[in-house]
Amino acid sequence: MVNAQRPLPRADLEHVVEHAGDALRALRDARLFITGGTGFFGTWLAESLLFANARLGLGARATLLTRDAALFRARAPHIANDAAITLHEDDVRSFRAPGHAFSHVIHAAAESSVQQHADDHLLMFDTIVDGTRRALELAATSGGAPALLVSTGAIYGSQPVAVTHQREDAAGAPDLANPASAYAEGKRAAELLGAVFTAQRGVPVTIARCFAFVGPGLPLDAHFAIGNLLGDVLAGRPPSLRGDGTPRRSYLYAADLAVWLWTILLRGVPARAYNVGSEEDHSLADIAASVARVAGERRPLELGAVADPGRPATRYIPSTARAREELGLVARIGLDDAIGRTLAWHRGVRHTTDVHAFASIGDRSE
Repeated sequence: MVNAQRPLPRADLEHVVEHAGDALRALRDARLFITGGTGFFGTWLAESLLFANARLGLGARATLLTRDAALFRARAPHIANDAAITLHEDDVRSFRAPGHAFSHVIHAAAESSVQQHADDHLLMFDTIVDGTRRALELAATSGGAPALLVSTGAIYGSQPVAVTHQREDAAGAPDLANPASAYAEGKRAAELLGAVFTAQRGVPVTIARCFAFVGPGLPLDAHFAIGNLLGDVLAGRPPSLRGDGTPRRSYLYAADLAVWLWTILLRGVPARAYNVGSEEDHSLADIAASVARVAGERRPLELGAVADPGRPATRYIPSTARAREELGLVARIGLDDAIGRTLAWHRGVRHTTDVHAFASIGDRSE
């Protein structure tokens, strides 16, 4: 039996409409096709679109590509049963086109939170590349519909030690000798397809290079450090890290993520990539301390062994100057607030931005 996921917080949906509303008005009477529409990114896009429909009177409709429509209906009935949503069950690599054109295409499949083929590198690469081509073909046959390609900061490869914030014009790349680079290299090939479809097929493709995020719906048992930390405190365990806590990370809250994705789709420059993430730089140990503080957890952080003593800490932090200067995008929700909102959603309580007030319910279980 699948437990239904509660709707996203109203305050978060209000946030999306407040800060992306001017762009979202371009979706009046739109018909969108969203691959990955039932994943972490996709559900934020779908639910914020439905909220914008109600708030702004858009009359927009969206078709969500999914591998399992019945599972999504059980998990998110508040989205799946809305009259503005159609579920299209098929494989992203070869899906049959619906019998009508679309005004916009969002290709959010094979995001890092749904790497269901993470250990099958060939299948991962093929899923990303073939799925991207199929989505862009749909945009082309829809009269050159604007398309958003959700990419990843992993395309840069390892961030150099001297680089505090990775820029879009960085020349780095993943290690081609490592089969695990299939995900990042697939996304690089996907971005190339976006440039080709823009130049040769008349499809205006904008690119969102996404880094790390936190918010309702983020898996708590996958490969996301902050998701695992939240999972620990929600399960009544002390927060723990497998490593020594030195890697540097930043996290953008999902409501800001939705604002950025809608804005890049509707106002971004075609064939141009925009980093999506927060520039707020923290060590994983500091992030774990923030999770513990906001949750009211007083037990000490449990750290793993030091993998390579003396080696500089790794970084995965974007420069978002391009998005800020060209599109006016900023991270409005800070880390402690993001953690508090996420914990409140999981616990089914009303969020407060007062961290000390929230800590008073830190030992409450759902």
